[in-house]
Formats: sequence, structure tokens, C-alpha cells
Amino acid sequence: MIKEEKKYQYELEFSVRDYECDLQGIVNNAVYLNYLEHTRHQFLLSKKIDFAKLHTEGIDLVVSRIEIDYKFSLSSDDNFVVKVNTYKEGLLRLVFEQDIYKLPENKHVVHAKVIGVGLCKGRPMKVEDIPGFTDMV
Repeated sequence: MIKEEKKYQYELEFSVRDYECDLQGIVNNAVYLNYLEHTRHQFLLSKKIDFAKLHTEGIDLVVSRIEIDYKFSLSSDDNFVVKVNTYKEGLLRLVFEQDIYKLPENKHVVHAKVIGVGLCKGRPMKVEDIPGFTDMV
């Protein structure tokens, strides 16, 4: 049986920099959160959703929860790709399902479920009320 490759809405390639590694010579666990966040922001920009512009309009997009499974460690100079899918969960939550794969072998490094919400003046917003989000999910 041939395993069908999962399709993603967006992906972004990176290389590990020396300073991102800890004493063990592997990427520090907290650095993966930076990779995931940068990819989410670039994904939003690709959808014409400007994270900073929304803030100036009184709408803040915040992470309320992250679940992350570390499957394999990256090391200095490794190339990898971060992939993203989104879906709505309830009225208020937008889920970013993200995976990191080491290149060129596509070894699964990280799986994360990042739950975000929109806030307007500190109050939760429905996902469909966030400008640009109706086309994403």
C-alpha cells in the first residue's frame, strides 16, 4: 500500500544556524517555536493578512495553546521545511497544524497543534469576523 503524502496550504524552508543549538549540538526545544511562529506569520502574509496592521486596527491575533511532539532532532546546518494547514475549531479558535521535516529525506522532526484566537479590545472574536480569515479555513 502506498502512503498518500499529506497536502499542506503553505510551506517555508529554513537552515539551522549554529547559535540555535544547545550544548548537545542539537536545536534547542524552544527554538522550534520560533520556526513555527515565523512560518505562521509568513503564511498569514501570503494570504494578505498583515499581523502588524491588524494590531494597529485594534485586533490582536494571539496563541492560546500549543501542543508539540518532538520526533527527531535537527543539528547545525540542517535544512528543513515547516508546513502548515489551518482549520476552525468552534466559533473562536483557529488551529494551525504544523509539521517540520528535515530535508532532503523528509524525516519528520516536529508535529505541532497551535491554537490561536482573535481579540478585539481584549475580547474574543469569531474567526469569520477577523479580516481575511474567512478565505483561510
